[in-house]
Amino acid sequence: MPIVLAIVVVSVGGWMFTTWLRIKNGYPLESSWGTPIHPKTDREAAERIKLLTNENAQLRAEIGSVKDRLQNIERIVTDQPNALAREIDALTIDEGGRA
Repeated sequence: MPIVLAIVVVSVGGWMFTTWLRIKNGYPLESSWGTPIHPKTDREAAERIKLLTNENAQLRAEIGSVKDRLQNIERIVTDQPNALAREIDALTIDEGGRA
C-alpha cells in the first residue's frame, strides 16, 4: 500500500511540475481533451505575441546601444595613453593653433 501511495504522489508531483514549467515558459495549457485552457482565444495569444515582439525589439535596441558603448570603452582602454592625450589636446586647440 505505501508503494502505491508513493507512486501516486510522485506521478501527481511530476504532472504539477510539468504544468508549472509550461506556464512559466508561456506554452498554452490544454485540457485532457486537447481544448485550450489558457489562453482561451487566439486573440489573447496574438496580443501576447505582439507584446513580446515589442519587448524583443526594445531589448535588441538596448543591446545595440550597449555594444556601441562597450566598443568605445574598449577603444579607450586599449588605446595608447599618448594617443588619447594627443586627441584631447587636439580638441582643446582652436583652428588658429592656440589653446
